[in-house]
Amino acid sequence: MKFYIIGLYIIGSILLLGCTKDKKRADNTPPNVILILTDDQGYGDIAAHGNPIVKTPHLDKLHSESMRFTDFHVNPFCAPTRAALMTGRMSDRTHVRSTVYARNHLNINETTMAEFFRASGYRTGHFGKWHLGQNYPYRPIDRGFDHWVGHGDGGTGSASDYWGNDRMNDTYYRNGVQEKFAGFGTDVFFDETISFIDKSKDQPFFVYLATNVPHKPWNVKKEWYKDYENVDSVNYKNWDAKKDFLATLTHFDSNLGKLRQYLKKNNLNENTIIIFLTDNGTSGGNEIFNDGMKGKKGSMYEGGHRVPLFIYWPEGGFDKGIDINEFTAQIDLLPTLINLCDLKSPVKGHLKFDGKSLEPLLTGKKETLEDRFLIMHQQNTREVPVKGMNSLVATREWRLIKGKELYQIRTDPGQKNNLAKNFPEVVKTLNLKYDAYWDELGMNKYPFPRPIIGSGKDKETLLAPDALIRDGIENTWDQSHIEVGVQSSGFWPVEIAKKGTYSFNIRRWPRELNESINAFELEPKTKDIYRRGKLVDDYGYGKDLPKIQKSKPDTIVQVALEIGSIYKEKQINSLDKDITFHVELDKGVTQIRAWFIDENGNKYGAYYVYATKQSD
Repeated sequence: MKFYIIGLYIIGSILLLGCTKDKKRADNTPPNVILILTDDQGYGDIAAHGNPIVKTPHLDKLHSESMRFTDFHVNPFCAPTRAALMTGRMSDRTHVRSTVYARNHLNINETTMAEFFRASGYRTGHFGKWHLGQNYPYRPIDRGFDHWVGHGDGGTGSASDYWGNDRMNDTYYRNGVQEKFAGFGTDVFFDETISFIDKSKDQPFFVYLATNVPHKPWNVKKEWYKDYENVDSVNYKNWDAKKDFLATLTHFDSNLGKLRQYLKKNNLNENTIIIFLTDNGTSGGNEIFNDGMKGKKGSMYEGGHRVPLFIYWPEGGFDKGIDINEFTAQIDLLPTLINLCDLKSPVKGHLKFDGKSLEPLLTGKKETLEDRFLIMHQQNTREVPVKGMNSLVATREWRLIKGKELYQIRTDPGQKNNLAKNFPEVVKTLNLKYDAYWDELGMNKYPFPRPIIGSGKDKETLLAPDALIRDGIENTWDQSHIEVGVQSSGFWPVEIAKKGTYSFNIRRWPRELNESINAFELEPKTKDIYRRGKLVDDYGYGKDLPKIQKSKPDTIVQVALEIGSIYKEKQINSLDKDITFHVELDKGVTQIRAWFIDENGNKYGAYYVYATKQSD
């Protein structure tokens, strides 16, 4: 009798679980989705993955309750990962191949994840770091998001960022308008996320929460160090920086715990899909723990692009703490969410996905997917891409780096044995696949991204140095470069929305500083000490300024503006803070250049141009 009752209980439980899922389908209640992306956190920067120092109790709990993908890959650096994540397509296809110089602007022909969700009745919000363009039509609110709070182009301290932002009490964009926020950036983005969800209870929501930690710069409160004060740091070089890195991670983790508590308290936990991943390999934790991988951020070795992926959804049965070891990538998440959430396409015939739905793996219908090729490059800051340079061709079994180094990843996860000579046919096959991909892309023929001036979608267009198309010399993309007068040379490709009169306000310093064009000896204003006196290379580490061309002109006496074939100059006095040109322009595409001219006739590229259309 006892066994009979137990049997009925088990059968009843199974039927109840089945009815719950059937009821969800019958009620047509789609799941909410929160997509969480950290910045510069690697696979090894989580305690649950074996890190002996970092404190991540809430990530560890999420790990214990999630479907965990152990062979999951992204690009080895920032903006390309974000482009591939948003589109389900390899980043090179999306025209995003750099973090700066306008080559981080997502091609306007791409359809984003947010657009799929919005077309399916979801309220969509983005909070944090976008890094895919800050002028119309590249902003989050132009690419499917109903609400946006965060950075536009780049991150903290980039040339286009609000001057002096240092993660504490910073100025961000709210739906295209700058607004000052109180508190640490990570706290702001989580609080804004919770506020957005609070206002979305009458419809399903999609949140893309992309924090900018543990990426530099750090601005850590003393109390955040408490978990790391007693660490034996003798074995770790530059421990103070590592402590900052770890402390910002732990502070992120506490915000994750706050968000999950909010979801449970408001009965949103069961039918909300939480997805956690990072944008590239670690930038600061590889010497502590890197899960045996070679490389870090910026590297084509595993440590540069193998990252965590957790997917949690109790209503869907994804809450059991199960490892999935299949070869997967960020391009798979959009096709996956289309299946899980039954999303509609916002356009007919959207561009073809490279990614595959992970639903069969999540539901246990399949243990593997059909093998495929993942191809990527790391040629950050290069204006002209070079075939084969810093390239990766990856499959489930193989990694081919730069067309020459071959690693059998399942038996050699540390990539210690180059097997290119042992398996020449594999090298040939992978290189042929790469050649076909390169020829198909035609990256050297990609059109320039063009902010649209005078569209009426925004009040003005900010043209900053990090969006210049360079003339071949090293250029400015960071506020520290501007502080010391690094040369800026290039042009801004733009589109003029309609015929009319346009004003172009040209400045040496951004408007919020309100300083003279001739204030080249200005005391540094940024609080980001680590950048001061250094340029930051592709991987976030400093290199000496003397290697880069700096400009310390004599007194500036003229400002020049060139738009297509139109060229204008104006005289200024030594105290002028800006100069404005009014220009009659036709509708169409063009390019803009601006210079400061000193008393000896030498030209120096201007840093900031604020463009607006005058009233009709």
